Amino acid sequence: MISAERADSADAVPLITELEAELAQHYPVESRHGYSVEKLLRQGVAFFVARVDGKPAGCGGVQIFGTEYAELKRMYVRPAFRGRGVGKRILERLAAHARESGVPLLRLETGIYQDAAIRLYEAYGFRRRAPFPPYRDDAVSLCFEKHIGD
Repeated sequence: MISAERADSADAVPLITELEAELAQHYPVESRHGYSVEKLLRQGVAFFVARVDGKPAGCGGVQIFGTEYAELKRMYVRPAFRGRGVGKRILERLAAHARESGVPLLRLETGIYQDAAIRLYEAYGFRRRAPFPPYRDDAVSLCFEKHIGD
């Protein structure tokens, strides 16, 4: 089950905190571009929490940038739930929200050590692209996009 929730909900905050702790093990602070809970709320990011048997298993957000594109934010699946299709379902929900908002293009930035995430994005049809604002060339950063509109 995937439900829309505020990023400051009791289930969302621990997921975002776990994601940030995982990323901090691999990337310097200047290469971590994830929004804080406060910024997710301030920027109006649509946020979703996935549950398996009622337990929070993962999360993700999507920020709409006018009618040009949407960007995935804070996508994460807890280790105990990986390999079970949770990430794909979250990704499908985020893409559906972007399509419902009339946006034809999805973009994202991720780190080079997020092997499972990269495989998921590529399997879903995302293709690597040059960095888009506000991102810059960074040896540990990758940017992707996928056309989802007509």
